[in-house]
Amino acid sequence: MGVKSTPGWKGTTVNLWDFFVWLFWFYVLIACIWIFITVIVDIFRDHTLNGWAKALWVVFLVFLPFLAAFIYLIARGRGMGERKLAEAQAARAQSDEYIRTVAGSSSTASAASEIESAKRLLDSGAITPAEFETLKAKALQA
Repeated sequence: MGVKSTPGWKGTTVNLWDFFVWLFWFYVLIACIWIFITVIVDIFRDHTLNGWAKALWVVFLVFLPFLAAFIYLIARGRGMGERKLAEAQAARAQSDEYIRTVAGSSSTASAASEIESAKRLLDSGAITPAEFETLKAKALQA
């Protein structure tokens, strides 16, 4: 009992094992491309390498890609992680600073709006001057 081919697919049969082998090699290909891109990006983001060293690494990656990528990962892998961590920390600090400036300006605006609404209540006679001063102190404190 043999495997029958599908009509229109002359002599082409693919069994489950062939599919898994193809899937494995496709995964290896994607992993290699990912590693090469990561190495190239790190080469150009590294400020300690001068231009000639960057050029040599790129030439090495073009002509001996697997060997060059593995040598780079072994020789400079720790630095890759440290640079990535420093970059993430800098981005986080910048984001936190931006959030503080935006939140600070909006809290000032909300304090001003609270005082303004308390002033309107005072002018309409809904609250006493002592209550106005209490509301004003709360708004300025927040």
